[in-house]
Amino acid sequence: MSDYEVRPAVMRDAKAIAEVHAAAARATYDGILPEDQLRALAPATREAKWREAIEFSEPQVQVAVCGEQVVGFVGYDRSRDAKTPSTTGEIWAIYVLPEHWGKGVGVALWDAARDGLEEEGCTTVTVWVPLRNDRAIRFHELAGFKRQMTTAKTTSVGAVKIEEVRLKRNVA
Repeated sequence: MSDYEVRPAVMRDAKAIAEVHAAAARATYDGILPEDQLRALAPATREAKWREAIEFSEPQVQVAVCGEQVVGFVGYDRSRDAKTPSTTGEIWAIYVLPEHWGKGVGVALWDAARDGLEEEGCTTVTVWVPLRNDRAIRFHELAGFKRQMTTAKTTSVGAVKIEEVRLKRNVA
């Protein structure tokens, strides 16, 4: 794990975060989304969103770097779900370049998010994951998250409907 450092994102990271987001999303949704929609998952469609997130800390963003290269990121903050206590945090997004999967980057990002949420006074944390994203569900379950099956919902990614489930765990 010593090859990776996790630090708060700065404005110059926005483009790299968008590139990680696009590459990881394409790999994640391969076989789930049609080819034309996979091609539409382009960095240019995400860079402005991540610039705004970094500028306003909503969500708070941390990046994992290997040397000078951003290889992953996590966005976290208070839960966006209605009727959740103010002590509930949420992992809004966590993505790692596919060539760095399985090397501890996700764990380092999760640790940084957990520390940040704890500093914000959060006692529980949730994350929404597509039911067909076995890798992400396995990652979060290994990190101590439990599925809340009654929370399953359908969201749209382009023209495709995707079933998501919320997972939850204590911050500490």
